[in-house]
Amino acid sequence: MDTSVGEAARTPVDYVWAVARISIGWVFLWAFLDKTFGWGFATPAERAWIAGGSPTTGFLKGTGENALGGFFSSLAGQAWVDWLFMAGLLGIGAALILGVGLRIAAVAGTAMLLTMWAAELPLANNPFMDDHIIYSIVLIGLALAGAGTTLGLGNLPIVQRSPWLK
Repeated sequence: MDTSVGEAARTPVDYVWAVARISIGWVFLWAFLDKTFGWGFATPAERAWIAGGSPTTGFLKGTGENALGGFFSSLAGQAWVDWLFMAGLLGIGAALILGVGLRIAAVAGTAMLLTMWAAELPLANNPFMDDHIIYSIVLIGLALAGAGTTLGLGNLPIVQRSPWLK
């Protein structure tokens, strides 16, 4: 396989990590888009963020009966929580799709996912493991594997020179 200067030969696992990165990035970005515009998948148009809806209310209000429900329910609908959540969805999704800032995306995404996991405790189907934990593990793996260099912008000189952009 012919490679550019400074770029290592790609292996099949590099492409698997890249597809995983882009796919999980799309999960985050799609959540942002659907909650913002209410395209009717998880968010109806009348509850869209741009229509005055709160992107956190549905999930957080639904945690009232859970172990930490009182705390999480109290956060539902607060503007700062909505803005932080939506910025996180957009930033994490864009970073993963572009392959830039994977370390930051892994930390922020793991923090967001573990917070959502905690809001659902106790879990209905497993003592501790669910998709939030699995996604967190994969996010950390993506960052450690340097998955932004395959099918992403991780090989750009500015990214390679700036550790925080990797």
